[in-house]
Amino acid sequence: MKSHLFALLFLLAPAIHAAPAAERPRVVVSTDIGGTDPDDFQSMVHLLLYADVLDLEGILSSPFGPGRLEHILQVIQHYEKDYPNLKTYSSQYPSPDALRAISKQGAFDSPGPAGVGKPTEGSAWLIQCARRPDPRPLHVLVWGGIEDLAQALHDAPDILPKLRVYFIGGPNKMWSVDAYNYIEQHHPKLWIIEANSTYRGWFVGGNQQGEWGNASFVAAHIAGRGALGEYFSTHLKGVIKMGDTPSVGWLLHGKPDDPSQPGWGGRFVRIWDGRKTIFDHLTTESETAEAFGVAEFAIPLPAGMTRDHSARVLFDNRITVNSTNDGRTLHFRFSPRDAKIWSYVITSDFAPMNGQSGRFTAVPPPPARTSRPSTLHPNWWIDDPAPSAAEGVHAGARSVNQWREDFLRDFALRMLRCQAPKHE
Repeated sequence: MKSHLFALLFLLAPAIHAAPAAERPRVVVSTDIGGTDPDDFQSMVHLLLYADVLDLEGILSSPFGPGRLEHILQVIQHYEKDYPNLKTYSSQYPSPDALRAISKQGAFDSPGPAGVGKPTEGSAWLIQCARRPDPRPLHVLVWGGIEDLAQALHDAPDILPKLRVYFIGGPNKMWSVDAYNYIEQHHPKLWIIEANSTYRGWFVGGNQQGEWGNASFVAAHIAGRGALGEYFSTHLKGVIKMGDTPSVGWLLHGKPDDPSQPGWGGRFVRIWDGRKTIFDHLTTESETAEAFGVAEFAIPLPAGMTRDHSARVLFDNRITVNSTNDGRTLHFRFSPRDAKIWSYVITSDFAPMNGQSGRFTAVPPPPARTSRPSTLHPNWWIDDPAPSAAEGVHAGARSVNQWREDFLRDFALRMLRCQAPKHE
């Protein structure tokens, strides 16, 4: 009965006419699809369903871990099966071959503490897109590692005014802290939304009763809807996460030029200063750093340790961080994604340093700090820290999940396009 209701809603819904190219937002997506988090497969299905209202110029594989270009191409293969139906609804759907042509391999791994290294096919493509003579800004949606964006800015700083970045931070920032640090230090005027927890509103909170539940919605409205719908339902056991999709929702419903205004991608506030804490010693849990900020360590080398010795740091018994040794100081960084106690241990070929350990506590920023917008980062936006915008511990998440029925209903209607051609 519910599927018939959605079919009726689809027939009664106003016709969606593809916007002229000049009105569609230009988009490059940088994704860790196939890497450490499988929800990018779901977000990629959603992205391609809306490809007719976006001017999609690039899809970059920028993973932490095993994700590669081939995983983007896997989704395009399923899109190709549904393309004959999709193009009957809009001539603006790109062909599968056009999508393959703009899919590029980006950085495989972190370049290390410098945050930048050698150009990649992905970073070079991003520069090429940004330098096109087009008056529209280029929206860069970062779903995974931010290394390709950092490399592009390093190699072509002239592209900065053209970019509008929506970064799904949180764990991605934790894995890409060195590239993030490079951007924050060297390109502070970048226009960027840093969504460290707001994105969680896509799958946490909101109305999850009946057909709106994370699993029940997939069963009722996604599974079996063409090749893309069936493919979507095979990931994460048929449960919605789509943690990167708020970056697309930002462009679909809201005011993309003003992050302070509400929309499907959330609502944000100007970033504040003091988000980096620098330690010159191994810490204890009584010492604090801001959650989602940057904890930077600059530890004087013990007697006998030289620049020829190496060291790596393991945080939380699972996250390996590289260090640099300039002959006087051991440097390494970490971005704590949760407010909790974080432990770390050093592995080194210098025996007195090997096995040294420490702890620190990540804490939410105080209101006295968050209430003062940064003057150094005039175009940098972040999760709203107001308690009224939080969903549990997730700052800003309610600014997304308040739209849950709207964006899921729209998604369901879009999925029907994969199932059958449009009848005139």
